[in-house]
Amino acid sequence: MPLSPTLAVNEALARKRSEGVEVLPLGFGEAGIPILPALTRELAAAADRGAYGPVAGSAELRAAAAGYWTRRGVPTDPDTVVCGPGSKPLLYALLASIGGDVVMPAPSWVSYAAQASLLGGEPLHVATAPGQGGVPSPALLADAVVRARARGRSVRSVIVTLPDNPTGTLASEETVRRLCAVARDLDLVIVSDEIYRDLVHDPARTVHSPARYEPERTVVTTALSKSLAAGGWRLGVARLPDGAFGRALRDSLVGVASEVWSSAPAPMQQAAAYAFAEPPEVIEHVDRSRRLHAAITGAVADRFAAAGAKVRRPEAAFYVYPDFGPLRDALRAGHGVRTAADLTGLLLERYGVGVLPGCAFGDDPDALRMRVAPSLLYGRDDEERLAALAAPDPAALPWIAGALDRLGGVLTDLVETVGEPALA
Repeated sequence: MPLSPTLAVNEALARKRSEGVEVLPLGFGEAGIPILPALTRELAAAADRGAYGPVAGSAELRAAAAGYWTRRGVPTDPDTVVCGPGSKPLLYALLASIGGDVVMPAPSWVSYAAQASLLGGEPLHVATAPGQGGVPSPALLADAVVRARARGRSVRSVIVTLPDNPTGTLASEETVRRLCAVARDLDLVIVSDEIYRDLVHDPARTVHSPARYEPERTVVTTALSKSLAAGGWRLGVARLPDGAFGRALRDSLVGVASEVWSSAPAPMQQAAAYAFAEPPEVIEHVDRSRRLHAAITGAVADRFAAAGAKVRRPEAAFYVYPDFGPLRDALRAGHGVRTAADLTGLLLERYGVGVLPGCAFGDDPDALRMRVAPSLLYGRDDEERLAALAAPDPAALPWIAGALDRLGGVLTDLVETVGEPALA
């Protein structure tokens, strides 16, 4: 199993820095904002909690997570909540408990396919419709499952991401409802990764969780790592379905957890309970983060559009997913670029720009698409990052404006001849 592409690009950029190359770190999906002081306070207050706790998590944390989901239109009993050291191990334990092959969107987060393979299953990539990133096309999903089962495969689950990584889009209610109907007809468990749900750029827009339409077969996961930028704290939660199936799945998940991580760190659980209870300072911090992500991803999308790439304006999270298909002939003639990996390799080696090719996310290798994550441009230290959070126009701050100008210059040099912008 190779190193995760998101971590590998970080290491490649570190090597470039050590060689004295000025880099643009646009590959790693880290939120790029400081930890909220209130969370640090809660963590410190629980630092003396060294004993093992319940495998499923403390009663306080499970109640807070249940309240979090209930406020979002998904009523939740604390007994259906299981916590773990990050949503990533929870997802792995869930897939181990469900068993069988896994359907996932193409493109989708790199670890879904890797985890399915580690468990001995077959990752089945199904394309998403334009603007509906994170949810496999329902019509294509049905066909893929029927074909796989005809080959003797046991397909038991489908993963969705709402909102999506890598495209930064949010699937519509209609798409989610159709997905749920297919899952019901084909008896698939839906695993809904909603780790970016609180980072939808338009706060009036609704995230339509499959748990609202197929509650008896949907698992929902989230964590502290994106909306609260606490990735290094490693604390995630899963909401299991009600009913007999949900109880059996919970028993299996807790059994796997008991043999792998025993219990999530108690100090982290206290901080997470505080976060999921959503006091005013947490809500305000997340709102400022959302506005910052929206401003900078929009500015980055504009730079790619000006260079002639096709770009759908991001709707959530902190990702941009440009497509250099309109410039394929020029890139091939000028640089020998034939694949997404060729293009991102060129950006890294010639310009010190770290991005990930779409093929790392299960996209077509020949499609010249890439994921761009600009959140590490917010500042070199917490002072600059706090200033970015507070700024009415963060893209105008000198360190961010400088990075955006450099990106624009790289793209202009890359394409040499600029076509008509194509911002969809």
